[in-house]
Amino acid sequence: MHIGELAERTGLSLRTLRHYDEVGLVSASGRTEGGFRLYTQGDYDRLILIRRMKPLGFTLEEMAELLQVIDTMADEPDAATREALERFLAEAEERRARLQQQLAMADEFITLLETHR
Repeated sequence: MHIGELAERTGLSLRTLRHYDEVGLVSASGRTEGGFRLYTQGDYDRLILIRRMKPLGFTLEEMAELLQVIDTMADEPDAATREALERFLAEAEERRARLQQQLAMADEFITLLETHR
């Protein structure tokens, strides 16, 4: 698919997709004869994973590391790769717990404000 279709399907801007390409996070799988970027379903899947990491506050470097871990898991994962995946999973769970706490505090705050209506 072309970059415009990918942007529409992922909800990411063209600028973001180009930036991810520049930093090596998700590169186009090919190019047309005219030089336009072409993306595959696999590229789409990687971008969706990145979109899920972003709200949890993972950096671009951490995203790249996880993508490499996932690529290695698809091949012949060693113990270090499995451990890296487990670390990412634990970190994601911790970040989710912090977000849940923030949501609970926001709910309490809203309830307090509603009592002053």
